[in-house]
Amino acid sequence: MLLHTDAILILLVALAIDAVVGDPDAVWRRVPHPVAWMGALIARLDTAWNRPEAKAAKRKAAGVAALAVILCVAIAAGAVAEAMLRALPWHTWTIGVVAAVLLAQNSLYVHVARVAEAFATGGIAEARRAVAMIVGRDPESLDEAGICRAAIETAAENFSDGVVAPAFWFAVLGLPGLAAYKAVNTADSMIGHLSERHRDFGWAAARCDDLLNLVPARLAGLLVTAAAPLAAGSPAKALRVMIRDARLHRSPNAGWPEAAMAGALGLALAGPRRYGARLVDDPFLHAEGRREATPGDIRRALRVMISACLGLAAIVAAGALLVS
Repeated sequence: MLLHTDAILILLVALAIDAVVGDPDAVWRRVPHPVAWMGALIARLDTAWNRPEAKAAKRKAAGVAALAVILCVAIAAGAVAEAMLRALPWHTWTIGVVAAVLLAQNSLYVHVARVAEAFATGGIAEARRAVAMIVGRDPESLDEAGICRAAIETAAENFSDGVVAPAFWFAVLGLPGLAAYKAVNTADSMIGHLSERHRDFGWAAARCDDLLNLVPARLAGLLVTAAAPLAAGSPAKALRVMIRDARLHRSPNAGWPEAAMAGALGLALAGPRRYGARLVDDPFLHAEGRREATPGDIRRALRVMISACLGLAAIVAAGALLVS
């Protein structure tokens, strides 16, 4: 299903459904979300195969094997689901509904907006609780500006790996590609970090996630730069900051949308931050920008994100016309 009209039309339907409906809590309280199923498999493999007493090379090999299992299960599930849905009437809509479940436009907006709203309803204590739901850093170490920067960085990074990347892999490979991407991305978030337990076992998941996000992250950065005027910013400046500073980020991919957002908003993002007891001493993206971010800047970032989502939908619609 390589970039043909049917896949792109379905993707357009999925983007529209996700934007309007999002992830209804009433549904997922009754039925486990597919990402929860993926997480349960990853956790089981981590428990069974990640032996702390094993040598590093053996743990890395076990992680490669675990990733292979995760990918095989995800691709098979996606292929079976797509084949079954294609046999039914109105498959453009039914596959679109399934694909929408694995997109995150609406839920990302809601969770980031909740941080801005928390300042007004409960002050900094409530904002810390809200931001703790979407970032891994220690919320108690964050002042108002730190909370706001964390929310903005999350909006930028997750626009890439929660919206653009799954859309990209669906357009290329249909539901199997989308399921595979979400499985790898979930594995990266669970085991792909540098803790003592997961440094070796999670190596394959982290590297695979980097590979799958190479193109989507750069596309996400370009979409953010184009949306800069929604935050009274300059696309040229956002592009310049992105090209100059994206490489400063410890991730080979997250720096692209985050640097573009920094340039669009005129803020300095990333920089030193604390995750529990660990201090990450990273350089700032757009270091000359303003560091005292405010709740108003979160709302500006959300306007940029909405515009970037519309830009993605416009590209998908144009693609449908071009390949028809």
